[in-house]
Amino acid sequence: MVYRRPDLPRWIIEGQVSENGRYLFVSLINGTSQNNELYYADLGNPDRPNAAAELEPLYTGNDAAYIVVGVKGGTLYLQTTLHASRSRIVATPLADPAPAHWRTVVPEGKGVIQTAGLAGGRMIVQSEIAATSRLTLYSIRGQAPSQLALPSLGTVTSVSSRDDSNSIYYGFTSFLYPGRIYRYAVRQASTQTVFAPKVKFDVSPYETRQVFYASKDGTRVPMFIVARRGVKLDGRNPTILYGYGGFDITLMPGFMPVLPVWLELGGIYAVPNLRGGGTFGEKWHDAGMLAHKQNVFDDFAWAAKYLIAHGYTSSKHLGIQGYSNGGLLTGASITEHPELFGAAYIGHGVLDMLRYQDFSGGALWAPEYGTSSSPRAFEWLYAYSPLNNIHRGTCYPPTLITTSWDDDRVVPMHEFKFTAAMQRAQACANPILLRTTGATSHTYMPTDKQIAQTADVWAFEAYSLGVRKPPAGAARAVAAHKP
Repeated sequence: MVYRRPDLPRWIIEGQVSENGRYLFVSLINGTSQNNELYYADLGNPDRPNAAAELEPLYTGNDAAYIVVGVKGGTLYLQTTLHASRSRIVATPLADPAPAHWRTVVPEGKGVIQTAGLAGGRMIVQSEIAATSRLTLYSIRGQAPSQLALPSLGTVTSVSSRDDSNSIYYGFTSFLYPGRIYRYAVRQASTQTVFAPKVKFDVSPYETRQVFYASKDGTRVPMFIVARRGVKLDGRNPTILYGYGGFDITLMPGFMPVLPVWLELGGIYAVPNLRGGGTFGEKWHDAGMLAHKQNVFDDFAWAAKYLIAHGYTSSKHLGIQGYSNGGLLTGASITEHPELFGAAYIGHGVLDMLRYQDFSGGALWAPEYGTSSSPRAFEWLYAYSPLNNIHRGTCYPPTLITTSWDDDRVVPMHEFKFTAAMQRAQACANPILLRTTGATSHTYMPTDKQIAQTADVWAFEAYSLGVRKPPAGAARAVAAHKP
């Protein structure tokens, strides 16, 4: 046992050892909060580390994020949101770490810093601007920044580097290109492809556009639209609108094997970056959590209205999808705007907002949602809770709801209760279906079950949105990965 906090049973404890093996860093995180406390211990000789070394506090105010980038010559490099909602990189002596003595290495800028690491005597910083990735290399003092060229508008999925290595490895993907791995040689400033999957899909007829639309209160929200080049804006295109909107998570461009199939069927795929995510830093997150959660649902509804107003689709051809917190989003969307959508998918969603905290890991989400034990929080939770806003006599769109009997994060009672209430209230012939499975979890599903569920979800929505057969002349999509 190195460290424990029985007085904080709902906090998460994480640890990491510095690259040189000398320092142990321990973070304490209150549930899903983006802030943390940070401690460290000097382990002495890395070959014979003193596991009993006492932890010393570094930052214990739980007032910001404090993420260790690395240690070099007794200097701690830290990524933090203190006085920088989009993050910055600072340096401080471990012996005197007070914020008053910090030296800014990479200041807060237009983009949101995601991760940083030491690399070949320099610093590699991964950031995102309006949900698209950037990779920038700095000197150890934050000087002479140089941007690494990325293949297209898309997402850096991960970065791996060491201060004692000349190589930086990173993954990259986009809506139209499956994940690839690249190696960047720091001293030579050269890039080579390490791995690229072989996928039989011609991307040339399609494109990804990013637009900005005005939400209900006028806030500008970015949205990706993936469609055939020159698509007819006649309001008849089957369209899937996917969203999440929570927990500081940004929906970045990423490849899905089912997406080429949807595009070949004449479909459009749209992804807005709603408030509640991290697209523009912690302020964007704050604007979609707790008492401000309704902004998320408004952003999603106004994304739908944008697609309809600009001729991409119409209500009867527009389907929505969301999973987990995104399932809460789609559940709230059809209870608030049942007439706006032609089909809905609610995947493992948090739907009973008055009781979620009483089951499994639900209490960890309290910093994001608030709990009904607070009279003030009860008001906003009750106002949007999907389960509590179903009204008999309403015609809801065709809806498919999925859960797992073994989901120990979002327990299946959410889906069971919501489905029963929806079926009882439904005032028209549109189906309200519940699909369950076993031997899966909230985030893991065996490949055969994942294929079966994905096929069911997309087939259900495609049929509900009017897709009966591929458009004339459309080639079959074959998204077959070859190792």
